[in-house]
Amino acid sequence: MRRRDFINGIVGSAAAWPLAARAQQPGMPIVDFLGSRSREDSADMLTALRAGLGETGFVEDRNVRIEFRWADDHYDRLPALAKELVARRVTVILTTSVAAGLAAKAATSVIPVVFMTGVDPVQFGLVSSLNRPTGNVTGVTTLTNTLAPKQLQFLHEVAPTAKLVGFLANPKNPAAESDVREVKSAATTTGQQILTVNAGNDGEFDTAFTDHLVRQHAGALLVMADPFLNSRPDKIVALVPRYALPAMYPWREFPKAGGLMSYGTVLADAWRQVGMAEKFSREPSLPIFPFNSR
Repeated sequence: MRRRDFINGIVGSAAAWPLAARAQQPGMPIVDFLGSRSREDSADMLTALRAGLGETGFVEDRNVRIEFRWADDHYDRLPALAKELVARRVTVILTTSVAAGLAAKAATSVIPVVFMTGVDPVQFGLVSSLNRPTGNVTGVTTLTNTLAPKQLQFLHEVAPTAKLVGFLANPKNPAAESDVREVKSAATTTGQQILTVNAGNDGEFDTAFTDHLVRQHAGALLVMADPFLNSRPDKIVALVPRYALPAMYPWREFPKAGGLMSYGTVLADAWRQVGMAEKFSREPSLPIFPFNSR
């Protein structure tokens, strides 16, 4: 299907939209963005997203409209925000986490949903298959939680005497429990023990370090791949040397902020793929794209 045909299809479906919405930008497809964190923490992600849209011929406010809903790290707000989007009958919903993807999936079985997640989307019920997801949900997965063995291996090479490794996780993330299991399983091959410490908001970082990592004498730190934690590289990187902890991070944003090392996906490239939403809107059953660059 050509882009012109796609837009014509959107124009036809717009007849059912509320009059006020149609009066603003007649015939213009609406891409709605359901974000787990805040707009302020998502600038780089949005730049990559817009670049991906541009690769399929879509430019914001020229031939596509992008609307945003932000949960501001309050994952419990996502279901209501998703229902709000569905009521507006948008063209496609882009989501930034497994929690946002599940909220969008629960809210609609008709509107295409495109997710970006670091976990196995089959395991969490986003899709039934990577190759044939069926239904209205597809997207990009970085499979970040499968990288724990390599991350711990590198951390062991840097800090071979660190027998207890802290794992900084966000307990609000539905993937946290699964990630903890993955890390603990991977640690059995390196002879390390894992101490899970939680930080789901800014006020919990100091407690995670002083009351848990330091008190229990953790010798190194691994940080979970999580949207909230990823939005705080400066804060986390500043705490780590204060307590002399060698740390492994999931994304390169942390070394850019002064952290020691990372092993994981290039998030900007993954979000560029998500931004190619036009193809997903036309073919919502496309296979899941396992994006796993380093």
